Amino acid sequence: MKAYSKPFLAIFLILLADQALKFWIKLNMSLGQEFKIIGNWFIIHFTENNGMAFGMEFGGEAGKLILTLFRIAAVCAIGYGVVHLVKHKYHRGLILNVALIFAGALGNIIDSTFYGLIFSESSYFAPAKLFPAEGGYSSLFHGKVVDMFYFPLVQGRFPDWFPIWSGEDFIFFRPVFNIADAAISVGVIAILLFQKRYFKEEKKEESYPHSEIIEE
Repeated sequence: MKAYSKPFLAIFLILLADQALKFWIKLNMSLGQEFKIIGNWFIIHFTENNGMAFGMEFGGEAGKLILTLFRIAAVCAIGYGVVHLVKHKYHRGLILNVALIFAGALGNIIDSTFYGLIFSESSYFAPAKLFPAEGGYSSLFHGKVVDMFYFPLVQGRFPDWFPIWSGEDFIFFRPVFNIADAAISVGVIAILLFQKRYFKEEKKEESYPHSEIIEE
């Protein structure tokens, strides 16, 4: 059981933080409302999306249902992967990063699966209500994912000579995201950066049938 404790503690803490913040945002902020934490660089900005991570969309109600069901299947597979990695004593860093991906994916699944049932619709004029008497704003599997972290670190305009986006405004980093998205990104990036360490295989000694063994 000790082998399971750290990755599953990480999963629990990420889910707790992710859902606690999302609940607070839904119940205390209206859509588009924002608080500046560090000047114009770090902003809590409430928005929702119907699709994938970082506010990306996926076409229509049917697309939304397909995406949610795919997420559930993916999370089940990733969860099995975490257990497999722990049982077979893979690198602890790999186990932790896969656990981060699992927690992030599960956090967003909770939104898209259940939020439509338990919250009223958030509007630009008032926060949502939990378990409203008239029912939630949508059906099972059709909830919206809550996003809030916005880091417009660099803002400016492309010069006129710049191809494609000539004269257009730009913002880096534009996407609004949540704790679950951050956990997924950290897990994936860490695996890519340290894959040689995580998947290092010990070279097996080769034996040659015609070689001579000299014993002293």
